[in-house]
Amino acid sequence: MYEILLIAYLIIALILIGFIMIQQGKGADMGASFGAGASNTVFGSSGSGNFLTRTTAILAVVFFVLSLVLGNLSSGNGDTKGNFDEIEVPVEEVPTVPANDSDVPGSN
Repeated sequence: MYEILLIAYLIIALILIGFIMIQQGKGADMGASFGAGASNTVFGSSGSGNFLTRTTAILAVVFFVLSLVLGNLSSGNGDTKGNFDEIEVPVEEVPTVPANDSDVPGSN
């Protein structure tokens, strides 16, 4: 289920990028007055503004919903242990040597 949603998320992200790149900016109206606006008739008499704007808005809503769903699904999959929970400090054993009176200097 998670993998299917992740693939759909990526596809919608790429389509959303494409729709945003296709849209004309606010300064594109000047070029349309010199004859470059004839390409808008592909999407109907109202131009591509309404079609592209609505499709972009719908894709954005689906993108955000999928983001929330994927975030919710992946929030419980982490390890509950920290990195420092299983650290063990090695104990150094000091060899014990029996003390003789002859080993101690100054004791005769």
